[in-house]
Amino acid sequence: MSESHAAQLSLGQESGRAVTVSAATPDGARVDLMRYVYTPDEAQYESPRPYVHPIRTRGGRLVTVFRPWDHVWHKGITLALPVVGGDNFWGGPSYRRDAGGYVDLPNNGSQDHERTTVIAERDGAAIIEHELTWRRQPTSAGGVGESVFTENRVVSATLLPDNDAWMLGWRTRLTNVSSAPIHMGSPTTEGRDNAGYGGLFWRGPRSFTGGDLRGSDGAKGEDVRGGRGRWAGFCGRHDGEDGASTVVFIDRTLEQGFDTKWFARSEPFACLNPAPFFDRVRVVAPGETIELRYAVVIADGASDAERMARLAETGRAAAERADVAAKEEIAS
Repeated sequence: MSESHAAQLSLGQESGRAVTVSAATPDGARVDLMRYVYTPDEAQYESPRPYVHPIRTRGGRLVTVFRPWDHVWHKGITLALPVVGGDNFWGGPSYRRDAGGYVDLPNNGSQDHERTTVIAERDGAAIIEHELTWRRQPTSAGGVGESVFTENRVVSATLLPDNDAWMLGWRTRLTNVSSAPIHMGSPTTEGRDNAGYGGLFWRGPRSFTGGDLRGSDGAKGEDVRGGRGRWAGFCGRHDGEDGASTVVFIDRTLEQGFDTKWFARSEPFACLNPAPFFDRVRVVAPGETIELRYAVVIADGASDAERMARLAETGRAAAERADVAAKEEIAS
């Protein structure tokens, strides 16, 4: 592994596989904040795609889980879409209206890394940009599936000024390279009530089950699911220590005919997801590009709604600065 050191952040590269972002702690030690695996090796049934895991707070507390036994296709923080026309880029079985439930289908696509264009630190932001192709499940062993989307993705990390939080930025541009319109939806658009998941999805550790879930609209607990708002946050506790951590998702996606609502749960597991196709289908025409933009704040300590709101505003501002740094780095 090679490292390029910045004042506080450093990037460690596993050639062709992953990038790790670490940060200095006040006492001079270092903590790995995140590992972004852009070349996964999971089974086709799990819709292999890049993911961020492990993710840790600046104090070193783990806030993600990888391949939990109940949903092995859940992987830290990852971009996953369950209804992409007839294809499943989420993993596992597909919910189908005509079947009245979940069924296993040969439709699990993959998000394939093509090339890395930027791995750098600029103006306090760690920046990772790469190109991907979304492909359908191959029709034969050893084959290559048909291309559905090409994607330009920028993942960034920035330390926040209060010393106990940092921001994960995510920007995705998807272009329909198939010859037909693609209907983007969710299990809810297929008939399952209040199950509109799909998009950038976080799965928390087991110990977070039953934690404190809040929405920017004032909703609490399971009432956050299906609501709208600029942000949603989750506060959970850790096993083995007297400590808590907070994860706040900020939706920065511009209006493009989406109807984004929050998919969020505290029971039977912790998760957050701003879902752009929660209960309304969005048709992406051939050649059309859509963009998804998010910021995720990972913070040490417990949070009430007031602190979550402050973290959301700080994270949004940091994401805007990271966007500028990324554009400058990409252009240089």
